[in-house]
Amino acid sequence: MTDSKTFRIVRIVTATDISADRANLIAQRFAEHFHISDFSVVQESDKELIGGFVIYAAGYRYDYSVKGQLARIGKQLKTSRYISTNLEDQDPSESESDLIKKSIDMALNAFDEQPMALQGQDLLWEDEGAGFIAPETDTARRLVDRLREQMANTFMESTTVEEIGQVLSVSDGVAMVKGIDHCLNSELIMFTPTTYGIAMNLEPEKVGIVLLGEANDVVEGTMCKRTGKTVSVPVGVSLLGRVVDPLGNPIDGKGAIHATSFRPIESPAPGIIDRSPVNASLETGITSIDAMTPIGKGQRELIIGDRQTGKTAIAIDTIINQRGKNVICIYVAIGQKMSTIVQVVNTLEKFNALSYTVIVAASASQTASLQYIAPYSGCAIAEEFMYAAHDDVLIVYDDLTKHAQAYRALSLLLRRPPGREAYPADVFYLHSRLLERAAKLDITKGGGSITALPIVETQGGDISAYIPTNVISITDGQIYLEAELFFSGQRPAINVGLSVSRVGGAAQTKATKKVAGPLRINLAQAREMASFAQFGSDLDENTQMQLKMGVVLNEILKQSQFAPIPMEEQVVILYLANSGKLTFLDKEDIRDYCENFLQSLRVMHADVLQEIATSKEFTPETQAKIDTLEIEQHKSYLVEHTEYNRTE
Repeated sequence: MTDSKTFRIVRIVTATDISADRANLIAQRFAEHFHISDFSVVQESDKELIGGFVIYAAGYRYDYSVKGQLARIGKQLKTSRYISTNLEDQDPSESESDLIKKSIDMALNAFDEQPMALQGQDLLWEDEGAGFIAPETDTARRLVDRLREQMANTFMESTTVEEIGQVLSVSDGVAMVKGIDHCLNSELIMFTPTTYGIAMNLEPEKVGIVLLGEANDVVEGTMCKRTGKTVSVPVGVSLLGRVVDPLGNPIDGKGAIHATSFRPIESPAPGIIDRSPVNASLETGITSIDAMTPIGKGQRELIIGDRQTGKTAIAIDTIINQRGKNVICIYVAIGQKMSTIVQVVNTLEKFNALSYTVIVAASASQTASLQYIAPYSGCAIAEEFMYAAHDDVLIVYDDLTKHAQAYRALSLLLRRPPGREAYPADVFYLHSRLLERAAKLDITKGGGSITALPIVETQGGDISAYIPTNVISITDGQIYLEAELFFSGQRPAINVGLSVSRVGGAAQTKATKKVAGPLRINLAQAREMASFAQFGSDLDENTQMQLKMGVVLNEILKQSQFAPIPMEEQVVILYLANSGKLTFLDKEDIRDYCENFLQSLRVMHADVLQEIATSKEFTPETQAKIDTLEIEQHKSYLVEHTEYNRTE
């Protein structure tokens, strides 16, 4: 990316002053290595180095100072866990300070086994008051050659040699940096120990870096360095029941998260050989979804609709319904108000659903960069459960419209050319690489699954807009929520005509498939008949029956929020509705009649519900039992209704 002539300065920083001749000798060898024919030497001193020197050449920093060595020893202590590893084998009488001293000695011994260039009298030694010196030209040459050779051999390679850059400008959370010429796309760049960024624009003369979080300490001239890694988040069971930000930091006030492993937020999706067909049902507890647009484990089902039509409510109900079903849930909130996120947390806690749920929150007050990485962080957490623990995972992205808007903001700040609706050209890839990671793994790979429920918000019911059409083409179906139905009292406000599941009956139990088969046709016929019936007053008996059937079906599909219905109870109600056993009821009595019937089943005939739940089939014997019970309930209802009318 960079012409070698760009770097004409070899900068040498030493703990004490050295002669210009010795500095030139060292600089000459580095210039030869990087093929720099025309260069100048800049010599500085920094007492904080304690001893040794630091060389800046060709965009790299070679740290061979005592200060750098001490920093590397500290890092080695942390990463190798010397103290915790050796506590098991130590004498109980030893104090903690003794153990720490022994641990440091072990680290120093390991450090001695991989000698740095500063160690060994044939390279450098400290003369009285002169600091580190090279006695002759040959020794200086051997010094630099040894430095280069040991770059690839020492276990401290990543901290010994660092490719560095300098901030040219910072604006709206985006830093333009020169110097890190070998930087990779999406690589994590370190500005300070607490400030990082993601490299997103790789240009010939500079790199565009999106800063993560508030980075007030990054200004023009700030030095940064490559880390050679991508953004990673803590993963594992320690996150269950917690609320974290997109970087994995807890924000729920419940203390630190002691995670034992990390996972990069970006990873390739499983290949087609590693996948198995979606054939297991993930029950939402919402009758209209489980009956007409079923969701299978490993599926990607879009929830789409206007603002305030119940999209999040469906996702939360689905999470609540997974209680006791061995499904881990991840809820990713993108660009929402923090008060809304708190409300979701309180709801899940109220219904005992927080214990198996992880909430990744990137609120509207946070930077666009954190909103951008939030769904990838949530997916990485889900993948750990799927790959490592072979669990079934449900992940909700609420919502991808705000995610695309955050990415658009970053892209415009990075000066990327805008396309349709000012979105960048790769906005389709933005969501496709995320949703493709949802899968049902083959049994040879552990058999876990990730089921994705992305949410997309429309404007005025326009599903042909840019982002909705993109996500619709990626997913395996969509649940379309209509504002008109919502405000008319049909909740959940699912438009049956525009909602579809491309997995279909493969994701349903045999019992649900049997009783829900005629549901969509009956609803369509009833709604079509209703549109014609409004023009006439005299209707024949068949038309009236179809209209009545439509009323019954619409009533049984209405459902209160946070009240998921078990599969076996859905089967019973759908059977009663589709068989015409509820058409004698008035509209306002239908739901009460069904609830009373289910209550009598739960109390007096629990074996019927248990049989359906266990076998997942609706047998003729079970059907006969329900018919008998319904006849009794029917007679009892008519008697009570008649007595009530007489009293009136």
